[in-house]
Amino acid sequence: MSASAFLATLSTVAIAGPKEEALQVLEKWTKAFTDSDVDGIVRLYAPDALFLGTGSKTVVVKPEGIRTYFENALLNNRPRSATLGDYVPMTLSDTAVVITGLDTVTGVRDEKPFSAVGRVTFVVAKRDSDWLIVHFHRSAMPN
Repeated sequence: MSASAFLATLSTVAIAGPKEEALQVLEKWTKAFTDSDVDGIVRLYAPDALFLGTGSKTVVVKPEGIRTYFENALLNNRPRSATLGDYVPMTLSDTAVVITGLDTVTGVRDEKPFSAVGRVTFVVAKRDSDWLIVHFHRSAMPN
């Protein structure tokens, strides 16, 4: 690695703040969702995360519940994708960011493509050296 490349890397790291770190978690979440990577998406959640997915009937408070939710959501109706469109990140502190916006989830059900627009909120927090999702809520867009 050249000296200029090393300095560019350092300056990129130095200017990455909480908002940028949290948005990187969402990029990983979107990729894991689109790849139907259950392990990858579950790893992005803190062990004590609060989770309320579109199809949730209760607030999920255990990692096993988040895993079960995504096994049902991602391993069916494939191929799947999720796109976060219009969103607003708000830095709450050096260790917490809330991101609220609209998303579009797509898939194939009964051999027919479907698309569902929803409202989504992520709270991403720094836990030790990792940024993790500590709260997730998604609901269908009202008609």
